[in-house]
Amino acid sequence: MTTRTALLAGATGLVGGELLAKLLANEAYTRVIVVTRRELGPAARARKVRPVVVDFEDLDRVCDEMRADHVFCALGTTIRKAGSQDKFRRVDYEYPRRIAELTRGNGARHFSLVSALGASRTSPFFYSRVKGELEEALRAMQWPSLGIFRPSVIGGERGESRPMERVAARLLQLAPATWRPVQASDIAAAMIRVALESKPGVTIVESKAIPAVAHR
Repeated sequence: MTTRTALLAGATGLVGGELLAKLLANEAYTRVIVVTRRELGPAARARKVRPVVVDFEDLDRVCDEMRADHVFCALGTTIRKAGSQDKFRRVDYEYPRRIAELTRGNGARHFSLVSALGASRTSPFFYSRVKGELEEALRAMQWPSLGIFRPSVIGGERGESRPMERVAARLLQLAPATWRPVQASDIAAAMIRVALESKPGVTIVESKAIPAVAHR
């Protein structure tokens, strides 16, 4: 049986937490490197986990520790939480891009990204534009296999309060499929499914297709 090493960034977030749990439970992965800014707690004691605690401004310092077959990036914040557009861009563009560059240089074969519905570098909306710019930066790296996931509002139990997202999720339950909330657990499952398939080139999974990919 082929064994693989996964690298995960964003494990303390909603989708990242689901990814960590599913990667640990999946026998296809014998090791999970978790790049994080703070200690993981009980999850870090799992046999398969290799935590790499680092200030994301200093990722180059741990380059040699970032060697994996498949990379999963679930980093993300909000402009409100970040405090400014510049700080948001660092978390949602600069850090993921640098992680991708370092892991690609170390021989990783697949990269999976949590992007967003409507991501486009030409979007009039700053949030969507940053997401689109990151997607293009990843494409330019010519990954052997690249998975891009564009969820709408993400459903699940967060460790932090985001009341506007909860309201939006309730309002969108009856919206067309494109806009309906998608569960974090489904996003994580779909990302792992696409990574294990590792189809050559770029695979884009729009929000309404995520549950089907997760459960196929």
